[in-house]
Amino acid sequence: MSMDLHHLREWVGREQVAEQTLEPFSAAALSGLLDRAAPPAAGEALPLPWHWLYFLETPARAATGVDGHPQRGGFLPPVPLPRRMWAAGSLQCETPLRLGAPARKTSTVRSVDLKEGRSGPLVFVTVDHVLAQDGRVCIREEQNIVYREAPIGPAPLPAGEKATRAAQWSAVLKPDPALLFRFSALTYNGHRIHYDRDYAVREEFYPALVVHGPLLATALLDLLERARPGAPVRAFSFRALRPAFDTDTLQLCAAAEGDMVELWTQDAQGQVGMVARATLG
Repeated sequence: MSMDLHHLREWVGREQVAEQTLEPFSAAALSGLLDRAAPPAAGEALPLPWHWLYFLETPARAATGVDGHPQRGGFLPPVPLPRRMWAAGSLQCETPLRLGAPARKTSTVRSVDLKEGRSGPLVFVTVDHVLAQDGRVCIREEQNIVYREAPIGPAPLPAGEKATRAAQWSAVLKPDPALLFRFSALTYNGHRIHYDRDYAVREEFYPALVVHGPLLATALLDLLERARPGAPVRAFSFRALRPAFDTDTLQLCAAAEGDMVELWTQDAQGQVGMVARATLG
């Protein structure tokens, strides 16, 4: 496939600004999804990374691709590779966002890079986000998006690795279809691999429905909040190593050393799917 990297890099520096009141409903809905006893109320701190429920892109049906993603172009560069994945990210929290108050999100395309992977070309797009309230920066975030070719048939999953340390805290996550559908709805994520089993298996050649990377990252931070209630998270980063499916039973794991917390998911065979790190302070 022809790739005009020079053209795609014309998007570097492009900025998008959105403003929204952080209404309590979305936070209450996510609280239900996570089986929390009580949702945060208006005026209280919004847990990390629950800001992912807000400032959502809402394309018209006519502007939506067959995979459920928004059509290429617009704020993000029109990368001509069909598979798109939020593969990694990091954030710094300077002060929590407050629920029920107006907020502003400024997004900037920072870089577009082309690399050659084992399955073909990969395009990495890095986007910076700054979230602010009352003129004060609250969260700085880096989002890493990867585009790649679609497979022409079923392919083996990436080689799994075992966790290198024992969990200090853990919980079981069974990602059933209802959970995936509700998270897709909360984040207005139309990608069909998360809720349309026929499409996921027949068109994208996955063995089952795919668990959202942001859902796993959210679940890991929820585990940390339950283990260390009230401890502020100053920084968080995550990276997907291996996909997870609704047929899996996942273990959410965390282990702390001082203010540094390592977090990860693992399947029933002990293979790690996502790794993350949080800094408390």
